[in-house]
Amino acid sequence: MIILKNLSLRRSAKVLLDNASVSINPGEKVGLVGRNGAGKSSLFALLNGTLHEDKGDFSIPSQWRMAQVAQDMPETSESATDFVIAGDTLLAAAQAEVAAAEASDDGERMAHAYMALHDAGAHDAQSRAQALILGLGFQVRELNQPVNSFSGGWRMRLQLARALMCPSDLLLLDEPTNHLDLDALVWLEAWLKKYPGTMLVISHDREFLDAVTNVTIHIENGQLTRYGGNYSTFEDMRAEQMALQQAAYSRQQDKIAHLQEFINRFKAKASKAKQAQSRVKALDRMEKLAPMLASADFTFEFKEPLNLPNPMLTIDDASFGYPPPPDAPPGTPPTVIVQHVSKSVFAGQRIGILGANGQGKSTLVKTVARTLPVVAGAVTEGKGLNIGYFAQQELDVLRPLDTPLEHMIRLARDTIANGGAGQFSSREQDLRNFLGTFNFSGDMVKQAVGTMSGGEKARLVLCMIVWQRPNLLLLDEPTNHLDLATREALAMALNEFEGTLMLVSHDRALLRSVCDEFWLVTRGGVEPFDGDLDDYQRYLLEEGKRVRESLKEAGKLAEAPKPAPAPVAVKRAAPSSKLKPLKQSLEKLDQSLAALHAEKAALEARLAGTLSVEDITAAGNQLQHVNDELAREEERWLALLEEIEALEAAHA
Repeated sequence: MIILKNLSLRRSAKVLLDNASVSINPGEKVGLVGRNGAGKSSLFALLNGTLHEDKGDFSIPSQWRMAQVAQDMPETSESATDFVIAGDTLLAAAQAEVAAAEASDDGERMAHAYMALHDAGAHDAQSRAQALILGLGFQVRELNQPVNSFSGGWRMRLQLARALMCPSDLLLLDEPTNHLDLDALVWLEAWLKKYPGTMLVISHDREFLDAVTNVTIHIENGQLTRYGGNYSTFEDMRAEQMALQQAAYSRQQDKIAHLQEFINRFKAKASKAKQAQSRVKALDRMEKLAPMLASADFTFEFKEPLNLPNPMLTIDDASFGYPPPPDAPPGTPPTVIVQHVSKSVFAGQRIGILGANGQGKSTLVKTVARTLPVVAGAVTEGKGLNIGYFAQQELDVLRPLDTPLEHMIRLARDTIANGGAGQFSSREQDLRNFLGTFNFSGDMVKQAVGTMSGGEKARLVLCMIVWQRPNLLLLDEPTNHLDLATREALAMALNEFEGTLMLVSHDRALLRSVCDEFWLVTRGGVEPFDGDLDDYQRYLLEEGKRVRESLKEAGKLAEAPKPAPAPVAVKRAAPSSKLKPLKQSLEKLDQSLAALHAEKAALEARLAGTLSVEDITAAGNQLQHVNDELAREEERWLALLEEIEALEAAHA
């Protein structure tokens, strides 16, 4: 059990916890919620030993193993699979002991070391690691790519996989969904539901919290309040408390007013002076109740668009992708991600764009936003189309060295230069006032954007979009850095928006509340998704189940999952003359791997029995030989599979 009793915690001069108490029982799944800056991450730092309490008692079972996601960006040429396997600290210790035992030439120690290695899960470490990697959205071909070949968001996914790989009794997850798309998020929820240990998670995704937690701890005003139930239960109980406290506050205010009136009337009269004085003391003794206010940091709204072209835009047999890099040889073709798209977007539509990572959701949005050129076909815009674009990476549209005020001044000048009047005056004071409505006031308007938090940057982007008074909103993961209260404000504003919306998001609560139709981007095409978000989540879970079943087959740990049916054209098969011998070789390797796995299992069973020292040494050496041969054969299997996939893709 984790116990905090009368605990105080400071960071510099700021008091985060003030005489706070709470307990967490083994096996509980706890959501830690509260405003940004309330102390959630600092509480994690207390649990992992980075911070120490300033006062009070804190205890955590000494034997508990702890796992958490490292926040640093890994820089290593190690393969993705090996990097994640290294997260299994128990396995790493067992491997180190095997090496030491072999170096000592001590047969009995070697036997114990091999048994410990088996108990640590060495036999299925690769399959466990690859299941985590694939579950978090990576492709089969990426399993053996070096870690430093991936972008920052993908490296953070590998850090998450590494934390999940680590055997633990306590798992700390701080915003684990920030770099995930919806399919990876659904997979992570399913994995966490089966996690047997105690878990604390910080998240601003209400549906994620509802799915994986059964206890909620709220941090507010230096106190920790425990609620039994998930986030929705917490919200209901919190609302009841707010209503009760507000009623108590109102009653107290009435009583204070009555006492004060008596004091004011009779304090100057000698005959009533004693009674008046007693009421002054009563007023001083009365405990002051604070009014309970709504917790939203701010609210905002999109003004009515100046015009609504219909259709907003028409996509005619268009292909979306990326042009060749500037240093590419002449004649290099562009990279096509999505092709043969014919769609119209009409005034008032509210479209949620679904699809697995890498299928082209952001590519589609960037092209509509004019950030990328159309590779083929045409995108025809309606007259008067005014796009408000929220990029997945805020720094795509923000300048780190500039201030919020400089961003707004430049936006106003560009709008006027392009012939747009804008909704508001371009005077500096008016721009300052507008920034103030998004909580950029005082010195914040002159603070460099690069020094701001992710939530503040996202708020600034929203501020700039609202100022432009768009009639088409393109939002690509707008909630990544927004807290729960700000997400609620965004959902309310979008529901009142009178223009057209195209939204890419892994926040299911936002998708449910603002979208009334969905497009599915999958396998090079865009099709309407006939169903709601629950249907799509079931589709993703079925896909995940198919992947897990394929990973259970010995020797096929990295086999590509069979695709689920989808409304797209079937690829043309590669010439059988080239594929047939490769597939025959793959089948032979499957048979060889199966035999090696059987031999390995027999040796491990033999070592588990009673043997002489000589037999133990011989069996241990043979097991090492089989493990080495397995590693070589599996590398050959993966290389052959990649060759087959490349050949099939080339003739698609």
